[in-house]
Amino acid sequence: MKTQYVISDQPATRREEKTAPSRVEPPPPPPSQGVPRRRRWPWVVAGVVVALVGYRMWTRSEHNARTAAEAAAAPLARGVPVVGTAAKLGDLPVYLDGLGNVTALNTVTVQARVSGQLVKVAYREGQTVQAGDLLCEIDPRPYQVQLTQFEGTLERDEALFQNASLELARDEQAKEAIPQQTIDTQNATVLQYQGDVKSDQGQVDAINLDLTYCNITAPISGRVGLRQVDQGNMITTTTNLVVITQLQPITVVFNLPEDNIPLVQAKLHAGQKLSVLAYNHDFSKKLAEGSLLALDNEVNGGTGTLQFKAIFANQDDSLFPSQFVNVRLLLDTLTNVVLVPTVAVQLGPTASFVYVVKPDHTVEQRTVVPGHVEGDQEAIQKGLSAGEVVVTDGFDKLQQGTKVVLSAPGSAPASSE
Repeated sequence: MKTQYVISDQPATRREEKTAPSRVEPPPPPPSQGVPRRRRWPWVVAGVVVALVGYRMWTRSEHNARTAAEAAAAPLARGVPVVGTAAKLGDLPVYLDGLGNVTALNTVTVQARVSGQLVKVAYREGQTVQAGDLLCEIDPRPYQVQLTQFEGTLERDEALFQNASLELARDEQAKEAIPQQTIDTQNATVLQYQGDVKSDQGQVDAINLDLTYCNITAPISGRVGLRQVDQGNMITTTTNLVVITQLQPITVVFNLPEDNIPLVQAKLHAGQKLSVLAYNHDFSKKLAEGSLLALDNEVNGGTGTLQFKAIFANQDDSLFPSQFVNVRLLLDTLTNVVLVPTVAVQLGPTASFVYVVKPDHTVEQRTVVPGHVEGDQEAIQKGLSAGEVVVTDGFDKLQQGTKVVLSAPGSAPASSE
């Protein structure tokens, strides 16, 4: 091996020069060199920034939590906003409600009482007429002709009766010379003519009555309906001419449960006149005010109700036959009772209660005994005095001893901010 290296000394030297760079590696840099120190400072800066951001977020969350706690505590310190009103003494009516049907006090279908041609219609459709006013007229001439005929027969029979009476008087004066049979026969003839005269007088009176019936008048006061027969038609005694309905006064028939019968009868037996109010379909308007007229004599077994009838003057024609109305029968009036709005009375698990606002602006949950309710007012039988303020709105956050900020009725609850 050594001999080979000596013989090829020159080439080996070249080979070593060519391969020497691939074998030689630079030594590792010492730790104190400047290049690694320049690569470390961005991480230091990033760590400082992260620390600053975390500290600021922590301080801000602490501030927000402290602010929220203070905001939550502020309303409790100032009071819960509520609306309230003072209980008062007053009168509360007690009504019995039912559905009623307006019924005319009198309804008449006018018919002719004699036959003939309708020559005149004296009314206007829908007109208000008084009893005795002329409605229609029938041609009277046929009856006038019959009257003349019957009057002639009457005069003839009166003459025969008068002559027979004179003959009877002469026979009685000469009865000694005349057989009794002749006198008796003459007496019978007088009675016969007397009967004829009465019969003729009856026929004359009947024709005069028929002439009166040719003028058809209103039997009652009221409003006429639509015309059913026109002028010029031939009519008989079965022909309906017009319907007259009495509107003043007028009645309303309504039903009430049978449980109310003793209450109403007790008032009627005591001599009280019970007032009845009629309202439209949604109680938005009072139509008329009247009084109770009568009770039916039998309870409807199917519905368990009794019919009542009330009468109304109806001077303004606010009620119309067959109209449906809501009826309120005033049974009684509670006087000098403590009244509060119905919304103030709350229903608890065992009893009703109200929130009473005390002078120190805290509320007291007080048990009460409620009474009759009418509209938006409720009577309190026990547990509350007039003048005490009760909460009517804002119950959600209330409990015994809660401090409140009170607003007047009709206004929004006062803000606690």
